[in-house]
Amino acid sequence: MKKSFLSISLFILATGLSATVQASVQDAWKIYQTGNKNLYPQMVSELIENKMYFSSIPFIKEYLVTTTKVHDPAFDKVVDQLIAEVGIKQFELLPTNILEKSDAATIRYILARKAFRAGKYDQALKYLGKSIEDWNPVKPFALLLEGSIYSVSKREEQATRIFKDCVDISNDHIKKEKDIDRLRQLKISRDYCLVGIPRSQFAMQKYDAAYTSYLDLDKSSYIWPEILFEEAWNSFYLKDYNRTLGKLVTYKAPVFSYIFNPEIEVLKALSYMELCLWNDTRNTVEAFYNKYEKENEAYKKYIDSMGKDYKLYYSLVKEHSDGKIKNNAILNTALASIAKDPAYLELNASFNTGLEEIERMKAVGNEKMRALLNENLHESLNMQRNLIGSYIRGHLQLYAAQMVRAFEDMSYIKLEVLSKMKTDIYENVGVSSNELRTRGNFAHLMKTDKQYFWTFNGEFWADELGDYVFSLKSDCR
Repeated sequence: MKKSFLSISLFILATGLSATVQASVQDAWKIYQTGNKNLYPQMVSELIENKMYFSSIPFIKEYLVTTTKVHDPAFDKVVDQLIAEVGIKQFELLPTNILEKSDAATIRYILARKAFRAGKYDQALKYLGKSIEDWNPVKPFALLLEGSIYSVSKREEQATRIFKDCVDISNDHIKKEKDIDRLRQLKISRDYCLVGIPRSQFAMQKYDAAYTSYLDLDKSSYIWPEILFEEAWNSFYLKDYNRTLGKLVTYKAPVFSYIFNPEIEVLKALSYMELCLWNDTRNTVEAFYNKYEKENEAYKKYIDSMGKDYKLYYSLVKEHSDGKIKNNAILNTALASIAKDPAYLELNASFNTGLEEIERMKAVGNEKMRALLNENLHESLNMQRNLIGSYIRGHLQLYAAQMVRAFEDMSYIKLEVLSKMKTDIYENVGVSSNELRTRGNFAHLMKTDKQYFWTFNGEFWADELGDYVFSLKSDCR
């Protein structure tokens, strides 16, 4: 969380230093009274000096809507300062033609994101095409977006090059960053760029290269748990099904109880199927149905009943984080997963920063200005809370769709296994009681020079999570 603006406000009030705040806010009030909206950037600059960020948002939006100016460096600087504090979501809802009035780096980044989501990849690249200096706070995030655009549009070589630049630039920013929230965001962005490289290699079917590149991501990374699943798929394409199973079993560790990904069990079943271990495949499918079938029906009904009450969705995650548990395992895991999601953390951190402005407002002596700023603040905070609620709703709906796909995949696997078992019976293929093999054999392990072999009694070692590998012999004939 950012440094406490509440403590700053109390310090000002206690020491009589509110005169500085009073003077700046009074200057802002004088500008507002002129009715000249062209002076709003100057007014907002005064408010930013006193960390009244969310209170300033409506002024900036109004200026963008009413101004005819296209290039105003002074305004662009104010916008960059403001968005760096409140986040981009408050401005993403503005129409493209309004946002295009500013040439600020953060605005161009927002425009590129909007175009990217609309599938207009070349347009998104055009928005990012204007030079953004390496020192600009938005540069690492812009590079991540640019690399993602190239990757999604199947230009993997360009994507790899941009991702490598992104890692370097991000590391430069990380070395200089002091703010805890910004530091976390930069590290997460850097790590997504880092895994963008093996993702591009995977897309180019360079599975061996991708396998090595994934190892560059440190296990202490915030995003490492979700990337473990990608590593498992890469091993699957390498036909190293034992290593795929080893990667997936890591999710059994208690520390990963918050991970929501039903595809984990699907990939587990597929791996057993590729090894022709029909009983293991069938047991995995049946366990999935037993665990999730009834729970999934209740989960879907619950989130459908909430409609689009974004305040309710916001409260749902907050209450879960405070220890209020729902009577549905899928919902609880989904909420725990969202609570650790980087985008949610960023949105929520901004919201908490805005809440701290409520205390700062008490230092404003001008009653009319205080009332105006309070109105602005509550408007912005309500918007931020709804943005958080909308994000949560989107993820809960996404998880519901993932469950539907997982059940469809499991149904297919179940039918396929029954067919394979039936064929084996007809062809009299199998092992007799005298030929039963011992499960697992070191001879079936595949290991590179960079990997070590450790024996253990089943415990998870914190520094070895994700390095497990099964040693099952294939029953395929």
